[in-house]
Amino acid sequence: MSKQQFTDFLNRPPFASSQLNNRKSSTPLLSAAEEQEPAAQPPAEAPASEDPKKKLLDSITQLGQTNVPQLESNIYCMSIIGQVEGHIQLPPQNKTTKYEHLIPQLVAAEQNSKIEGVLVILNTVGGDVEAGLAIAEMVASLSKPVVTLVLGGGHSIGVPIAVAGNYSFIAETATMTIHPIRLTGLVIGVPQTFEYLDKMQDRVVSFIARHSDITEQKFRELMTRTGELTRDIGTNVIGVDAVKYGLIDEVGGLGKALKKLNELIEKARKGEEEVLQ
Repeated sequence: MSKQQFTDFLNRPPFASSQLNNRKSSTPLLSAAEEQEPAAQPPAEAPASEDPKKKLLDSITQLGQTNVPQLESNIYCMSIIGQVEGHIQLPPQNKTTKYEHLIPQLVAAEQNSKIEGVLVILNTVGGDVEAGLAIAEMVASLSKPVVTLVLGGGHSIGVPIAVAGNYSFIAETATMTIHPIRLTGLVIGVPQTFEYLDKMQDRVVSFIARHSDITEQKFRELMTRTGELTRDIGTNVIGVDAVKYGLIDEVGGLGKALKKLNELIEKARKGEEEVLQ
């Protein structure tokens, strides 16, 4: 049998009919009604009413409250909570404020023309001395009005940050621990180490004396007082006493702090208008 004859033989029934059946079986059969129906449309987008519900659920899950007030403000609020973390990373279980995060925020607040004032809220146990001084110097060098508020505690290196603003408040129950600077880790017992420690302490004391009403002599006296702290030397200053010593300007809370900041903002506006005139 030649090749042409073999091909003709395959094209005859039942071979041709089986191939046709196989082709038909591989294609799904459609009814007349289905053939007339247009292609299925993609599902419509969820109604807009579901978006607020989703936002509400996310707010409850993440923040534990039903809604977060959204408003544009001319005041930037910066919080310093927990321990000020500097050049050494602290363990993950510590509540920390990283100074490398705060510095860009302060730079952005200084450059933003919509921000007219800064409110600094502190509840810190202290931390890295150089990092705390860096934050304090940044706050003190802002051209915009700054009000600081100590809630809970503004201990150790938190004291320079608390006095760095144009005006400072402390809650009636808040405390500030004043003590000498300490070094952690390996310390070489040579005179140069103690000289370095003494110079660092002088930087802190002079900064606090320049930005508050307390004198260097009085601050050093509080810093080296014995018998008041159980495991350290120094002084634990509470609310009214901080004002009495001249560290803080006034006892008050959030309402007074915002009122004073708005007054300083209004004063700055009038000063700019007079310069323009």
